Amino acid sequence: MAEQTINWQAWGLAIRPRTLPAAAAGVVMGSALAWRDGYFRIDAVLVCLLAALLLQIGSNLANDVFDFERGTDTPERLGPTRVTQAGLLTPVQVKFGMWVVFALAAVLGLYLVRLGGLPIVIIGVTAIVAAIAYTGGPFPLGYHGLGDIFVFIFFGLASVAGTYYVQAGFVSTAAWWMTIPPGLIITAILVVNNLRDIDNDRKGGKHTLAVRLGESVTKVQYIICMSIAYLILPFAAWMGIISWLSLLAWISLPIAFRAARVVLTQKGRPLNAALAATGQTALVFSILFWIGVAL
Repeated sequence: MAEQTINWQAWGLAIRPRTLPAAAAGVVMGSALAWRDGYFRIDAVLVCLLAALLLQIGSNLANDVFDFERGTDTPERLGPTRVTQAGLLTPVQVKFGMWVVFALAAVLGLYLVRLGGLPIVIIGVTAIVAAIAYTGGPFPLGYHGLGDIFVFIFFGLASVAGTYYVQAGFVSTAAWWMTIPPGLIITAILVVNNLRDIDNDRKGGKHTLAVRLGESVTKVQYIICMSIAYLILPFAAWMGIISWLSLLAWISLPIAFRAARVVLTQKGRPLNAALAATGQTALVFSILFWIGVAL
């Protein structure tokens, strides 16, 4: 009984629950716009949300095991516990769990394909491949400084536009514009993660964009990502693309400011607080955006 309890605790660590709210942000944003335009479908939204969460969990498991196998995760790591490196689960167990999670996401994807057709097939397949290829395979994206681009593509473009598309059958101008805020905020999460691990990644040969740019420029990158995410709202409202009430999302600024202050003044393990706050910002921003749209 004790062994089973420890095993469940290990899986709880492996899926990294604190990363999951950010995975929902793009779905919430796309659904808010579908609601505004009269295309909202609760079945599509729920399936999109579950699929997004499963893809995030699968990506977390893939990163856990492949970083361990490449020797990047060491006892000096400053982030949350990685179960493979800590010996709580074996590489075989984590890989099996990864494939089960991706298979569940694919099953959910079949329903979305029924609604959206070939574009959803392309999004789903490439999302799974990118999640694995981030740290696995012959050309791991995260090890070559490409992680930031792919995070923006899948958590911004694919998540927001894809969620809108399966409900409306097309992607509106507003939906395309609103792929930018969640995409950039969630990219900022990766920026903080890589900033925290910059020394360890450099030693392990993981050439993230943070390693390539250096600590000071990476901090600037974080501020740019967060600033554009917020400033795009008044610009889009001025263009008549969204309502000015969408600026209710700016109520999340105190959380963003708290995260930015940590990023600019701290290094190493304290950046975990900025990581959590940036993730909270992504979800709160999108929920407040929906409230503004509803009003």
